[in-house]
Amino acid sequence: MPVDFTAIDFETANSSAASACSVGLVRVRDGKVVERAGWLIQPPPGHDEFLEWNTRIHGLTARDVADAPTWSGQMAALTAFIGDDVLVAHNAGFDTSVLRRACEATGDECPPYAYLCTLQIARKTYELDSYRLPKAAAAAGFEEFAHHDALADAEACAQIMIDSARRHGAGDLDALADTLSLRIGRIAVTERTNV
Repeated sequence: MPVDFTAIDFETANSSAASACSVGLVRVRDGKVVERAGWLIQPPPGHDEFLEWNTRIHGLTARDVADAPTWSGQMAALTAFIGDDVLVAHNAGFDTSVLRRACEATGDECPPYAYLCTLQIARKTYELDSYRLPKAAAAAGFEEFAHHDALADAEACAQIMIDSARRHGAGDLDALADTLSLRIGRIAVTERTNV
């Protein structure tokens, strides 16, 4: 299996993991970026307040997402883009929790995607003073991108994974995870029961 995956990045409106307000997706096939997509999202009701702190980070406000699809309204496009791919994210625990929590908030089914974290991979690949996304991406040869723009961050993450696989001579994500003594995680989905 070649180095195939989808890199993902979410930005949130506030400290709630359910407050997704934008997503960036980058599809990689055989170690090359082949498709990019990104869009704004109306955060789920109850998680839709934009805090000044978050707006300062990514620049988005409630006005920006007023005409965007809701979380439920964009789920078909999100899952269609990802397909059966392993998700790759920088600090994957955050991005996978956004997926899970936003689905819980709306009652949507969260796919149990497999995932790998480029923050963990970067720590085992590069010698850096910081493993924040801009520093790790620069080590992978991807510099000068719009940090905290979801699509730009997803592309930076994809480049870290591509570069790491190349450096470690890994032909696929399983081989890379094995080489670095990491495991490919899986989003834990809470079983819903009908009452």
